[in-house]
Parts: sequence; structure tokens; C-alpha cells
Amino acid sequence: MARRLKAALRGEDSTQDAALTRTVEELLAQVEAGGDRAVRELANKFDGLDRNSYRLSEAEVRRCVESLTKQQREDIEFAQEQVRNFARAQRAAVKDIEIETLPGVILGHKNIPIANVGCYVPGGKYPLLASAHMSVLTAKVAGCDRVITCAPPFQGELAPLIVAAQYLAGADEIYCLGGVQAIAAMAFGTETIKPVDMLAGPGNAYVAEAKRLLFGRVGIDLFAGPTETMVIADDTVDGEMCATDLLGQAEHGVNSPAVLLTTSEKLARDTIREIERLLQILPTREIARKAWDDYGEVILCEDDDEMVHEADRIASEHVQVMTADPGFFLERLKNYGSLFLGARTTVAYGDKVIGTNHTLPTKKAARYTGGLWVGKFLKTCTYQRVETDEASAMIGKHCSRLCIMEGFVGHAEQANIRIRRFGGLNVPYGAAAE
Repeated sequence: MARRLKAALRGEDSTQDAALTRTVEELLAQVEAGGDRAVRELANKFDGLDRNSYRLSEAEVRRCVESLTKQQREDIEFAQEQVRNFARAQRAAVKDIEIETLPGVILGHKNIPIANVGCYVPGGKYPLLASAHMSVLTAKVAGCDRVITCAPPFQGELAPLIVAAQYLAGADEIYCLGGVQAIAAMAFGTETIKPVDMLAGPGNAYVAEAKRLLFGRVGIDLFAGPTETMVIADDTVDGEMCATDLLGQAEHGVNSPAVLLTTSEKLARDTIREIERLLQILPTREIARKAWDDYGEVILCEDDDEMVHEADRIASEHVQVMTADPGFFLERLKNYGSLFLGARTTVAYGDKVIGTNHTLPTKKAARYTGGLWVGKFLKTCTYQRVETDEASAMIGKHCSRLCIMEGFVGHAEQANIRIRRFGGLNVPYGAAAE
């Protein structure tokens, strides 16, 4: 039976912060009613940036791109090429289909890109330029016609790295706008911003709540909460490796869970000691310390099967597997955002450069969804075609009887009129076909 050598001080918060929801609802209503004026007021209030237009000009974008060093541009382009290559492979795997299910009955589906997509790129605490690759590039590979981006200023100014990443990823419109006002402006539209059909990209609690409240009016990629990481390890690795991978994600935020599952008590205790050592020297230790103290866990399991059980129960966003047989977990795990198999890879690779998408399910959503990918930007829409009179009459008879079973006489008549026209049979009005 699994036992905790370190338990989280705070449990998972399953309640919605009512005050946060009210605040976000008020901000959304303010932008919906006030348009550009309200956006400007909120941007000035929350981001300290006052502009006549928050869309960046070509000259502003060009200056940001030109400010990159040669190495910075090469690194951004390398990361984007990896994301693009994997997204293209995913797109190639998504096929339109058409089949003849019965003689003369043709069914099919088409995968249609969403026309207008708004991508949020967070940048208030850290300039997360990688989020531009993950959303903009993926939407572009899917074939979306118009992809716009919003990112807040960084320390009161345009964030050149984020702007450059958005431009190089292929954004059609780039706005220096953050928070709820950015989400609202993209969803509702304003006098100068055409509304979008779908919102994508991570953000803080206010951004996440705005997306949740707007879901239905627009599509969203997924509900994203605080970053989560899990390390599954045995005695084939050491405590320093495990501690580094746990703290590397804990620095995202003070409410980021970091969990170690292991079959080795020695590794578990070594990892706890290494975490304490690294927290003395990690520059982001203030955030990582609180995350580890409040949400960190170390769970000792009997065997690999029990680690699979615990991992699926927790359903973490990121799962790093460092064991003698990582393939065992690839075959058996069901609930995770993304897997990182073996000590040679790490979550940071997925976050920044390796090519898989870093926008992933949190708060146990991995039980029912995967992360952001090309398919999120596609609508799979079905169609039907009946090519012969005989097929229409044959399907119509079944349909007529089924509709009468349910009491839908009008539905039945849709079938009956076709039986009369194409089958030559006299079905009384409102009756079931024989």
C-alpha cells in the first residue's frame, strides 16, 4: 500500500473562488459594453500601458525582431521548427473520410479549420515566448485563416522576445494587451478588433476564469490551472535528478503541485534532502519553496503497478518517468497530460523546444482530455448523401417507424414524403411506414 513520506500541507482546492468569478464577470461586462475605451482603461490600470491602439505596428514588430541577437533568433527558430514539424505530422494523421455504408448511402466527414483564433501569450511574471510557438504555430499548421495574439507588456514595456516569437510563428495581428481585457477584446471584439471564434493559450487565474466564463460564446482549447509535475522514479536515478525535475516546475507558481512516486525509500529520502539543498541556491526559491511546502508530495509505492495506479489517480499534467523500464509506463498509464520517458528527456524540453505542445490539462482533466494539438483547431463536420431512389425509400421506412415510436410525427413525415416520392408507396400522412 502506498504511503506518504511527505504530504502536501494544502489539499486540492475544488471550489471556485466566488470573488474572482465576480471580478472577472464585471471586467468582461465592462469590455463588452465599452469596447476600445474600456480596454484602454483596463490596460492602463492593470498593465500601466496607455496607447491609442494596442495593435503593434509593422515598425514596432520589426524593431522587436531586429533586437534579437543572432543566437536568440536561431534558438527561437529552432524551437519553432520542432513544434511545426510535429504539428505537421499530427495534421497529416487527421484524415477526411467518405464511405458507402449501404448501397447508395454515402457518409463522410471533413476536418475544417476554425476561421478566427485568438492566442493568449502570458508574460506578466516571465516572458513566456514559448507559448507563442505552441498556440500560433499549431493553429497555422491546422490551416486557420486568421490567428491573432495578445500578450501583456513586460515590466511596463513591449516584450521584444514575445513579440518576435509571435511574428516568427506567423501571427496575423499582434496586440500588446494582457489579462481579462485581452481575453474579452478577442472574444467580444471591439471597434478595432474583429472577434475570434476560439481562444487558446494559458494564463493566470483571471485569464483562465475569463476563458471558462466565455466558453460557449467562443470555443476554448482547454481549462488550464497551475502547472503540475510528477516524477516516477526508481533506484536507477539519484536524488539530485529527481529534485531538479521537481523544483524546475515548482518555480512556475506557489500553487504548483510537485509529486514524486518511487519504489525506493532511499531515493525518496535522498530527493527530499536534495530539494532542501537546491532550495538554498535556486534563484526562484521563494516561489519553489512555497509550492514544495504546500503542494509537494513524496509517495512510496510497493511496485511499478502501484505507481501506475497512483499516477492515474493523480492525473498530473507532466509525468517524468525515470525507471529501469519506462516503456512499462507508456503502455499502462492512462491519465496524464504528457509523458517524458527516461532520464535523457525532461519536462523543460517539452515546455520550450522539443516539439510537443506544452499547453496541457491540469486539475485531473487528463482523465478526459489531452493537451493542445492541431486537432483542437479543427472542426470535424459530418455530411450525408443518398444517391438512389431505392436507398432513400429503404432508409425512409426505418426512419418513419422509429420517429413514430418517439412520437415525432413531423419527423416521420420528412421520411414519408420521400417514401412516396422515391419509393412509390402510399404512406398515410402521420403514419408509420409498413
